[in-house]
Amino acid sequence: MAKINGNEIRPGNVLEHNDGLWAAVKVDHVKPGKGGAFAQVELRNLRNGSKLNERFRSADKVERVRLEQKDQQFLYESDGMLVFMDNETFDQIELPSEILGDRRPFLQDGMTIVIEFYESEALNATLPQKVTCKVIETEPVVKGQTAANSFKPAVLDNGVKVMVPPFVGQDEDIIVNTETFEYSERA
Repeated sequence: MAKINGNEIRPGNVLEHNDGLWAAVKVDHVKPGKGGAFAQVELRNLRNGSKLNERFRSADKVERVRLEQKDQQFLYESDGMLVFMDNETFDQIELPSEILGDRRPFLQDGMTIVIEFYESEALNATLPQKVTCKVIETEPVVKGQTAANSFKPAVLDNGVKVMVPPFVGQDEDIIVNTETFEYSERA
């Protein structure tokens, strides 16, 4: 494991801190008028989801953990558990559906996602950045209504509401960014 200085922490880094594994969610570098500079880091526990705000000075050393990333295929959901299969070994693992948080509706049958492991423990799951969804409900297309920055609400086949440009009609496939929940382009 690599030790890094407190000022080298970046969002997305996984750190071993206080006998737990923490993901850096937000990092602010602060240089007060008096005293040394420090990094104000918002951490999320990968095992139980609790949050922690911590200050790291540049002289502080923290343990950076490298997680092994594996592509896994989503099979099905039962009793709040998502079942994934390794495409090479065909091993199946179960993860709680809360691991995806708000992004859960974008998970589709057969979708390949990246699961991060620490030793043999699955800690995190990442959806593809862009997912194709069908618009099932939106206002009809109005000819000539192409004003800049005008968007209309739409409901997708997974129940998520997004804002789409005026030219997107009902039953059209669109590509949605799973990080920002925003329309990206037509499929």
